Amino acid sequence: MNYYEKLAARTRAVGAPLCVGLDPAFDKHRVEDVADFNRAIVEATAPYTACYKPNIAFYEQWGIPGLRALEVTLAAIPDDIPVIGDVKRGDMGNTAEAYARAMFDQWDFDAITLNGYLGLESIEPYLAYPDRGFYLLCRTSNPGARDLQYATVHDAPLFADSARRASGVTAAGGVEVAGRPLFEHMALVQTGWSERIGLVVGATAPAELRRVRELVPNASILVPGVGAQGGSAADSIAAAWTGPGSLVVSASRSILYAAEGAGFADAAANAARELRDEMAAAASTPA
Repeated sequence: MNYYEKLAARTRAVGAPLCVGLDPAFDKHRVEDVADFNRAIVEATAPYTACYKPNIAFYEQWGIPGLRALEVTLAAIPDDIPVIGDVKRGDMGNTAEAYARAMFDQWDFDAITLNGYLGLESIEPYLAYPDRGFYLLCRTSNPGARDLQYATVHDAPLFADSARRASGVTAAGGVEVAGRPLFEHMALVQTGWSERIGLVVGATAPAELRRVRELVPNASILVPGVGAQGGSAADSIAAAWTGPGSLVVSASRSILYAAEGAGFADAAANAARELRDEMAAAASTPA
């Protein structure tokens, strides 16, 4: 079973594409307590969670002890729940090969996030792992996304034959994309590299999320930015849900820190259940 099959199965089992981000805050924990905190979160939220997404930076910030906490955290996640390593790697050649070995042979993530700015050759070492999934940056959830991701692409053609196949639009020498925003260009090009490539599109941009879904109807999309960043889970479902495996909607702080103190795990469970129910209701409502 590859990552996308595993994700679809788990999404059906819990009834919604909820992803819980396991991102422990530096100012709220001692590193010695992180693994126990995460284990309690996983035990409390697993009944409602389609996948987990630890961002590796939140463990690297404590150095080697933090990475040990990540190791313990991953061991606590049930085998039937996929794990996305939020790592956003973006390099090429033997560096990318080394990253791929680290992410899959060492950490054994089911899927990872990547930055495709360097082009297909930076992604190929990861594609050598046939059962894993990939989410490449497209339209991110931060306000600064507009600095670059909305730049208009005037050049035609797109350079990859695979992008022509993905878009279904052909022209002499390539795909006509004059006037297309960069994030749309990236959606078409990157998903054209492989059918196993999905995209990262923020919940804070529901109109853009809907547009990306129009452009790439079959790609899986990872949607961060729900909760503390202000994105709406229901709006994300309405914009891009096409069935189990098509979407992952992630929340981190709003679940991990729904409450602090002795009742934090129960509060996290309640927050996860409420968000799962909101997503399930949105997924069952005709567009």
